[in-house]
Amino acid sequence: MEPSNDVALDIIITNVVAVFRTRCHLNLRTIALEGVNVIYKPEYGKVLMKLRKPRITASIWSSGKIICTGATSEDEAKQGARRLARTLQKLGFKVRFSEFKVVNVLAVCSMPFAIRLIDFTKNNRPIASPMVPAYRAARGTTPSLPSGSAQISLSRALYLPPLVS
Repeated sequence: MEPSNDVALDIIITNVVAVFRTRCHLNLRTIALEGVNVIYKPEYGKVLMKLRKPRITASIWSSGKIICTGATSEDEAKQGARRLARTLQKLGFKVRFSEFKVVNVLAVCSMPFAIRLIDFTKNNRPIASPMVPAYRAARGTTPSLPSGSAQISLSRALYLPPLVS
């Protein structure tokens, strides 16, 4: 390929999902009654807590497992998780921040050419299978779009082992 035909793609990370453990049992009712920016979901056995800075949403289970979503970088996810652990400490729990792990990263980029997903998946099944393509079109919803109007989101779950054929 000629250097003059190279196109730089702007890849934007839109969501980082991280998991950590508190190494203690959490009373969800106490968190719901005394916490700030909290939504109690007893039918799912969890509490949702939102932080404003960094802007993350955390799903908190009574076992002490916490999933943080909405961060735009690994550092932001870790900072938000540590702030969340500190908030739980202030509510009276003996929280110890441990086992922090980034489990998923979602990135978006606009492609300078048409994307024909059906043909792509037929021709590249082993390559396309581990990735979960979430397809969004800037205009319309057909898999074949005019050049320059396609936007594709690729998400790779980082905790899953590679698929073996």
